Amino acid sequence: MNVYVRELVTSLAHRGVRCDVYTRRTSPDQPDELLVEPGFRLFHIDAGAHDLPKEGLPAILDEFTSRLAEALTRSPVEAIHAHYWLSAEVGHRLKHELDLPLVVTFHTLARVKEANGDPESAERLISEDRTMSCADTVLASCREEIAQLGRYYDLNPSRVALVAPGVDHAIFSPGQRWAARQALGLPEGPLALFVGRIQPLKGLDIAVGALARSRHRNLSLAVVGGPSGVEGLDHLARVRKLAAETGVAGRVHWFEPQPHHLLSGFYRAADVCLVPSRSESFGLVALEASACGTPVVATEVGGLIDLVDHSLTGFLARERSAATFGAHLDTLIANELMAMAMGGAAATKATGYTWSRAAAALDEVLDRITSRAPVSCA
Repeated sequence: MNVYVRELVTSLAHRGVRCDVYTRRTSPDQPDELLVEPGFRLFHIDAGAHDLPKEGLPAILDEFTSRLAEALTRSPVEAIHAHYWLSAEVGHRLKHELDLPLVVTFHTLARVKEANGDPESAERLISEDRTMSCADTVLASCREEIAQLGRYYDLNPSRVALVAPGVDHAIFSPGQRWAARQALGLPEGPLALFVGRIQPLKGLDIAVGALARSRHRNLSLAVVGGPSGVEGLDHLARVRKLAAETGVAGRVHWFEPQPHHLLSGFYRAADVCLVPSRSESFGLVALEASACGTPVVATEVGGLIDLVDHSLTGFLARERSAATFGAHLDTLIANELMAMAMGGAAATKATGYTWSRAAAALDEVLDRITSRAPVSCA
C-alpha cells in the first residue's frame, strides 16, 4: 500500500495535480512536513504512541481525525482520497465535517477476506459498510474487485471506478538471471521466489509445501519478507517447522523485507514467482515479477486473475494447495523453453500497467467528483 500511494501520488503530481499526503507519525525523527518533490508534500500527524501496534489504531481515530481536520483547515483541499478502512473511516468523518467529496481505495475488503477464511472485526465490517454508502467513488484495482463490491456490498457500479495500479518499468524489467543470483549470493540450480508479508493470508506455507513436493531436489526457495499481523510470528514458526519436517529447510533462503527498488534483483534471479494468497485485491508482486520476465504461479483469486494469463504468462491455481502449486512449479522447472516464453509474454503484458495510466484514470475521477455536489449518506 505504501508503494501504491507513493507511486500514484508522484504520477498525479507529474500531471500537475497538487497532492498532500497525511500519515501518522511513527517516529520522533519524522519531520512535520516534507517536500517529496514539486506538487507532492508529506505531513506527519501526532496521534497515539509512536510504536502503537496496528491493532491499537482504531482507538486513536478520533485524535487523528481532529488533527487532520485542523491541518486541512489551514491548507484546504478539493477532495479526499483515503486508503484502507481506517483511513476511509477518517475520510468519511471529514467528508461531512468539511463538505468534501471522498474517494476510497480499500486495498483489501473485510467481507472478501472473511469469505476466504480470514475473519475481521465487527468494527471494520460496520465501518466499511458505512463508508461504502457515502463515498463519492470507490476505486477498484481489477475486474474481480468490481464484482466483489457489488456481490458483498451491493455497491452501485456507477459509484465504482477501475484504477489498476502500475509498475515502474525503469526499475522492474528483465535482466540477467545469473548476475542477479550472484549479486544476492543465491545458489546455482532452479529457484522459486516468495515475496510478501509472512501471515496466513499470503500462504508461505503453501510455497514451502510446494518446494517439499517438487521432484526437483536441487530446487531452492528464496523468501523475502517478515512476519506481519497478530498471527505473523506464529505462522513463521509453523512454516519453519514445516520446512524442517519435510527436509527442505536447507533449501529455503530467508531475506528480511527489502527496500522496494531492490526487489527487482530477486525477481530477476528467480525461475518462477509463487503468489499463493487466499485473497488479493490486486497482486503487485505478481505484476512486478512479470515485468522482470519471471513467470508467476498464483492462486486464481482477485486481481491475480487479471494479471496472470493461464498457460501463457504463468499458471493460475484453482485449488490453493501445495500439491497444485508444486505441480505447476515442476512444469516450469522441467520445461525451460516454456518458462522463457511465459516470462517473455509476462513482461510484454506488464507493459500495459503504468503509474501514469493509473494517475490519468484517477485524475478523471477527481475532475468528475469535484464538479458536482458530494454524495450524501444512504
